Amino acid sequence: MTTNDDLEKLIEKLPFFLHYHLNTHIYKDQIIEIVLDLGRRPEARFRTGPEYLSQKLVSWQDLDYTTKRVSKFSTENRAGIERTLHRISCIRNRQFLINGLTCRVGRAIFGTISVIRDLLESEQSILILGKPGVGKTTIIREIARVLADEMEKRVIIIDTSNEIAGESDIPHSGIGRARRMQVAKTELQHQIMIEAVENHMPEVIIIDEIGTELEVLAARTIAEKGVQLVGTTHGNCLENLIKNPPLADLIGGIQYVTLSDDEAKRRGTQKSILERKAYPAFEIVIEINQQNSWTIHEDVKLSIDSFLRGDNTVGQVRQFNLNEKTKIKSERFQINSGSLIKTQNYLKINNWGLINQPRKEKSLKLKSKTLVIYPYSLSNNLIKEVLLKMGFKFTLTNEIRKASLIIGLKKHLKQNFKLKSLAQQRKIPIYSLNQVSIYQIMKLVHYIQ
Repeated sequence: MTTNDDLEKLIEKLPFFLHYHLNTHIYKDQIIEIVLDLGRRPEARFRTGPEYLSQKLVSWQDLDYTTKRVSKFSTENRAGIERTLHRISCIRNRQFLINGLTCRVGRAIFGTISVIRDLLESEQSILILGKPGVGKTTIIREIARVLADEMEKRVIIIDTSNEIAGESDIPHSGIGRARRMQVAKTELQHQIMIEAVENHMPEVIIIDEIGTELEVLAARTIAEKGVQLVGTTHGNCLENLIKNPPLADLIGGIQYVTLSDDEAKRRGTQKSILERKAYPAFEIVIEINQQNSWTIHEDVKLSIDSFLRGDNTVGQVRQFNLNEKTKIKSERFQINSGSLIKTQNYLKINNWGLINQPRKEKSLKLKSKTLVIYPYSLSNNLIKEVLLKMGFKFTLTNEIRKASLIIGLKKHLKQNFKLKSLAQQRKIPIYSLNQVSIYQIMKLVHYIQ
């Protein structure tokens, strides 16, 4: 990994009495932020903990000196430094005078997402969960660069607070060839998300800090249009999203369902249960537990369903260190009083797991030039978008007898014996998918063409 932090550009904006101490500090490259509060000693916060930088107390003149050397503060009380990723946030008193500054160090770290490169290549939407300050913005900045430069995707970044690409009108080099759309006001983020899709034809949209219902709705709309999403939100684990009503729709939403007596008895549950409402906008969730240990949910739909049923669920933990091989562990979690608890390790390997492939029920190489598809338990719009994107001639039909093949979800196809019997009589092949995703449908179509 290599790091570009432009720390000198931040230090030179601070009062002179801090320059020497910061420039000669043994852990200079591990500074997270510098805090200047009126009447208090200046403080630096490192990964190992806080440390005072001087015996001198911060004065009004010190704060004024610094604020005049950074950009103008926005309505969110944030400012930046031209052509860097640093963020300066201010605290104001009742008279709206600045009496405190938090100078957060922004770093572009190249190579940090090699541990999840296979997930990016799957073209599925990815949501990153983590506490504030854990490095989510740094991760999606590097994701944007890799997708734009190395995978040659059309990438648009929705940069609401200018943390991803910096304060300048010219984006920081850390995002590579990715394009950046700035947001005038935080409350307009959802509008810019939709505008990006409608006006600029992106293949990937990058969003930092999804937090409101309107932003969640915009993310779902973008996902329905077949655009890959990479976003972040606050939370420790997948359970936090389930219990957060405004954000739950990112993973399909949760609803109460009342079962019949027979169905409740068959399932061995109560009559009123929680179920997922729809398929998730994000197919993959990454929990940033620590900087070198991430928990991966490669099938969010399955993880959510298992959680709601109270069953064990399997997550993948990827651990990495500089100059060492990446370790991938499969870990089983059980539900205990509403919390996820690790119970057992099953696997430890030093290479990537394969992306799930669509499973076929019959093997067929289509000879016809036009596909006549009978979709079962799948969105017609989703299939249309995938096939149009791939340039295939096709027709969707509601009549099985006219179909040249049937595509559906495996769990639903298993239960429909009549459909399978009719297809067998007419010698119509059935292809099943484990999950609803653009990537799965594309892999299936490539196989049967």
